[in-house]
Amino acid sequence: MPPLLARINLFLLLCWSCSKCYEQKQYKNGLKFCKMILSNPKFAEHGETLAMKGLTLNCLGKKEEAYEFVRKGLRNDVKSHVCWHVYGLLQRSDKRYDEAIKCYRNALKLDKDNLQILRDLSLLQIQMRDLEGYRETRYQLLQLRPTQRASWIGYAIAYHLLKDYDMALKLLEEFRQTQQVPLSKIDYEYSELILYQNQVMREADLFQESLEHIETYEKQICDKLLVEEIKGEMLLKLGRLKEASEVFKNLIDRNAENWCYYEGLEKALQLSTLEERLQIYEDISKQHPRAISPRRLPLNLVPGEKFRELLDKFLRVNFSKGCPPLFTTLKSLYYSAEKNGEKEPPTTLLWVQYFLAQHFDKLGQYSLALDYINAAIAGTPTLIELFYMKAKIYKHMGNLREAVKWMDEAQSLDTADRFINSKCAKYMLRANMIKEAEEMCSKFTREGTSAMENLNEMQCMWFQTECISAYQRLGRYGDALKKCHEVERHFSEITDDQFDFHTYCMRKMTLRAYVDLLRLEDILRRHGFYFKAARSAIEIYLKLYDNPLTSESKQQERNSENLSAKELKKMLSKQRRAQKKAKLEEERKHKKRDEEEDSSGLKEELIPEKLERIENPLEEAIKFLIPLKNLVADNIDTHLLAFEIYFRKGKFLLMLQSVKRAFAINRNNPWLHECLIKFSKSVSNHSNLPDTVSKVLSQEMQKIFVNKDLESFNEDFLKHNAASLQHLLSGAKMMYFLDKTRQEKAIAIATRLDETVKDKNVKTLIKVSEALLDGSFGSCSSQYEEYRMACHKLLPFTSAFLPVLSEFGSHGAALNHTANCDVLANET
Repeated sequence: MPPLLARINLFLLLCWSCSKCYEQKQYKNGLKFCKMILSNPKFAEHGETLAMKGLTLNCLGKKEEAYEFVRKGLRNDVKSHVCWHVYGLLQRSDKRYDEAIKCYRNALKLDKDNLQILRDLSLLQIQMRDLEGYRETRYQLLQLRPTQRASWIGYAIAYHLLKDYDMALKLLEEFRQTQQVPLSKIDYEYSELILYQNQVMREADLFQESLEHIETYEKQICDKLLVEEIKGEMLLKLGRLKEASEVFKNLIDRNAENWCYYEGLEKALQLSTLEERLQIYEDISKQHPRAISPRRLPLNLVPGEKFRELLDKFLRVNFSKGCPPLFTTLKSLYYSAEKNGEKEPPTTLLWVQYFLAQHFDKLGQYSLALDYINAAIAGTPTLIELFYMKAKIYKHMGNLREAVKWMDEAQSLDTADRFINSKCAKYMLRANMIKEAEEMCSKFTREGTSAMENLNEMQCMWFQTECISAYQRLGRYGDALKKCHEVERHFSEITDDQFDFHTYCMRKMTLRAYVDLLRLEDILRRHGFYFKAARSAIEIYLKLYDNPLTSESKQQERNSENLSAKELKKMLSKQRRAQKKAKLEEERKHKKRDEEEDSSGLKEELIPEKLERIENPLEEAIKFLIPLKNLVADNIDTHLLAFEIYFRKGKFLLMLQSVKRAFAINRNNPWLHECLIKFSKSVSNHSNLPDTVSKVLSQEMQKIFVNKDLESFNEDFLKHNAASLQHLLSGAKMMYFLDKTRQEKAIAIATRLDETVKDKNVKTLIKVSEALLDGSFGSCSSQYEEYRMACHKLLPFTSAFLPVLSEFGSHGAALNHTANCDVLANET
């Protein structure tokens, strides 16, 4: 073979390979072949190859480069139908259909019989509803490929769409005659051709022809039900009512729920009176006692008392059966004014919507609750209660920012309402908007002082306990502890204030009130405000014990990333020396200040930085715990908080005391389960305990664990609580705690969201996502993201499950949770 011919063959082979790779979506290989062609100096500007390279790049998402290469190829070979076709494909990919059609027409000028271009053009023409152009293109395709079924069908459809029914039927019949299908054989495709023919006949009002056609080819049609429906319709059109009635009766026997069949039967029977119509439905109902339609349709016919009678029967049956779509079945009746009795005032609908919003919010059907409250707001946009309810719904959804927005809207409708002002401030604190909440409260606090100080003076403890939770969520532990101590001081002040009443009540003989006061003071710290503050204080002190703060910690975090190991060690040593020196100086100053304050009777100033760097956080936690142990012993959380403190102090007998008291209250508590396993594990790890202590622990633990090992104990817990997500979470955490190799199974248990799990509420789902972040299951960022996405689908409005900004990386999830987690924990 001559070298020139060989090069040409190679070139053609490469071009064919490039085109084939595009068709098979092997785009990278296609680019390689294009590169091989264009790398040859003789073909470096080959237009068709450049165009194909551009088309391939477009499929890889490189749109700008694609247009550049295609246009360059078209400039180099403007008389190539391939270049114009490719340019049309590129325009089509960008949905520029008009431009694509122009490109295809230019390509056809150069190659008028190109089948692929004609097919592509016909697709765009039908897309743009250019029916005349579509008919012309389909005619060209029929001429080029008269033996192909698609050519005939496409051309017939063009006439059908243009409402030239005669031509469409001629084409279809001519094509049908070419199909050799025996009468005894049922072929699905042939059946569809027959039915399409019949459809064109019916649209052309050829009723007699349609009936004869369907009867002629009935045996070759697969859809026997449609055959009977067409017969019934055509018989009605032709006035052959008796035959039509028999057809519709047979259809009702096949499907007694199809309303169209009843309509056809009524037309066929030509019933003149209401009694006759009702009798027909009654007869059918007797024949089909389980059918709904023959009992539902008479409701459209009857008015007044008869309507109420039939409706009562219908509702009772369906309520008893538990029919979910009952309202949908009856919805059309609402449009009939004569069936709705006396007209209610507009406010009735408003308060019904308001009630239903609360009803569905209570049931956890938040989307439905929003629908009702939005409808109420649309009708009455000036009612405070509606916006208040909308905020409440969003709060229950877990979308606190949106809740604040609507509560602020409610507040703006009456700025003199202290209740709604306080509610708005509370919602702001739940969303960690502390500064905004303070500004909101400043509208009713004393001028000249900050709202925060004034609220403290007024012992406004709802505000302070909400501040505690907000600061705790934000990690501002010093500020949170300051508020905890302020609340504790309020209770101390109330205790001290009773001194004034000892003499006063005796003197005024208000003895019953005095006794009531004494009894109140005895149990004062049972109050919910104290419990909230004490619990938060204990939790914060436990966290500070586990992860102590230093004055240089933030600066250290910023600087340590750029230091070598040696430099970092030197810096930490320097910091420790400076810290020790500053600590001694601070103690000297504090001692002097305490002496001065004791002599003057002033209280020690609460400094957040000092509070969060306390020397003995566990001892401070115990100060808050003691009143709870004395006064709130019936709350299991009291004893579990005590366990957490004693667990860190290594006090085994006190740990035992705590879990036993908790066990007596609720042995199936999830938190208690975690404490029991950690306690047992800790005991087994300490073999040097005194004999007496070991004996007591052994005896008491045997009563709880019933001679089961920890793994079995945990498995039994999971088995008996398989429907509770809270219990599954605790059991899964302990599974990982006991065996780190079972991480995958533990996470799978904790993240279950199937129908068998009953408590998939906002609060519990957030707890699970927290556990995936805080190390309870080790490193599991990918599992967390999967769980977040699943929860987002389940609760799309909950802020904690919204997508996290990618630039925050692994810290993004923590930031997202900071503003959302644990908010619902203190709700009442």
